[in-house]
Amino acid sequence: MFKRLLAFLFVCQLALPAFAQLYPPTLPDPNRNQDSIPYKLTDIMPPFNILLKDSATLINSFNIPKGKYVALVSFSPDCSHCDNFTEKLLRGMDSLKHIQFYFLSTNPYTTEIQKFYVRHHLDKYKNIKAVGWDKEFFFLYHFGTMQIPDVALYNKNKKFVHLFKNEISVKELYEHSRTD
Repeated sequence: MFKRLLAFLFVCQLALPAFAQLYPPTLPDPNRNQDSIPYKLTDIMPPFNILLKDSATLINSFNIPKGKYVALVSFSPDCSHCDNFTEKLLRGMDSLKHIQFYFLSTNPYTTEIQKFYVRHHLDKYKNIKAVGWDKEFFFLYHFGTMQIPDVALYNKNKKFVHLFKNEISVKELYEHSRTD
């Protein structure tokens, strides 16, 4: 009996870090000094990971090539605002072909992310490069935002251009991506 209990406790100790990854230990303080938010300290795209919707493939921001604008879209698969934004975005996609989109969700359920991907037929758009789980909560911490959908735009050299919070229009996205 003691050996079984010891084995059970050992397995629980091994599994605990995996469960701790599902949720951030603490959320950023919304009242923190706005000048200390990481994206305001550097304009270079930092390293981050995305666990793709297949729940097996992990890509890093180093895999994002230079040469095209990059939009990082923070979303939740069960958010109606995110659904509305995505539909508007897809309707205006012809004018945004020069931007590569990476959708990042803090929702750890890749099945829900997959449903979002299928519901919006994102496979039809060649410039939507990745849809997955932001398992390290990169977007939340780096941009200091708790809203969704939000979009961070980077230029062809992976330098920060603009952070769009919550209400984003295709026209604004297009105009900010034509600055160089």
